[in-house]
Amino acid sequence: MHHIGKTRIPAIGFGTYPLQGSEAQQAVEMAIGLGYRHIDTAQMYGNEKAVGQALRSCGLALDEVMVTTKVDPSNMDPERFLPSVERSLEDLGIDSVDYLLLHWPSRERALGQTLELLAEARSRGYSQHIGVSNFTCAQLREAGRLLPGEIATNQVEFHPLIDQRPLQRLCREQGVILSAYCALARGAFMEDRTLQSIARVYGKSVAQVALRWIIQQGVAAIAMSTRLENARGNLDVFDFELSDDEMKAIGALRQAHRRLVSPAQWAPEWDGPAEGDKE
Repeated sequence: MHHIGKTRIPAIGFGTYPLQGSEAQQAVEMAIGLGYRHIDTAQMYGNEKAVGQALRSCGLALDEVMVTTKVDPSNMDPERFLPSVERSLEDLGIDSVDYLLLHWPSRERALGQTLELLAEARSRGYSQHIGVSNFTCAQLREAGRLLPGEIATNQVEFHPLIDQRPLQRLCREQGVILSAYCALARGAFMEDRTLQSIARVYGKSVAQVALRWIIQQGVAAIAMSTRLENARGNLDVFDFELSDDEMKAIGALRQAHRRLVSPAQWAPEWDGPAEGDKE
């Protein structure tokens, strides 16, 4: 398995949203059987118990599979934060997750307070690494100021149709791994002629080319499929390399505001377009 960054997040991870119950358990069991070694879940998804059941049934030692979970915004007050993480660990059936993230920046709590609680969870041994999700450039800078060198990853929407270059640059500057959720844009680019043409060159699918474009930039991708063929195919992206011209052609598909995930109750004021960026 190929990895990204010093903390070695697998280049391709398995997402579990919106899977529930037995479907979630079976999908994670399938993924681990195929070779996925990073499973991504969250309190908000309501499937941590199912993921835990899959982890217990997979036959691997727990330290062979990385697990990421995320703290729900409703649990970010001092009375709820640590107990919610303890419930997550109980549901997952493990003593510690590899990555514990703030799922969305809180609107009710100061960032310093939520980061302090996140750091406390790690100091108690509840996680190996801590990070954030859906943080803008300004929020990530502030997190880096408050917890210098401690934010391991920022998990955000990232795919060929959205322009995240300012955030990419900032993550590189701060040594933060950028992780991509919604990496296949819910199928929105599957009919794109540029991607289809490149896919034909390598005998790959459009999804495989898009995932290759992501990880070739040093971004860790998270993909979900309950179909065996697709889940296997999403891992099969390490036997080819896109040329500079192909990377630029795919990058040219970016749109400043092509965001698929922006819930009104949690979304921050997103970063604006990447000024001056040229392929």
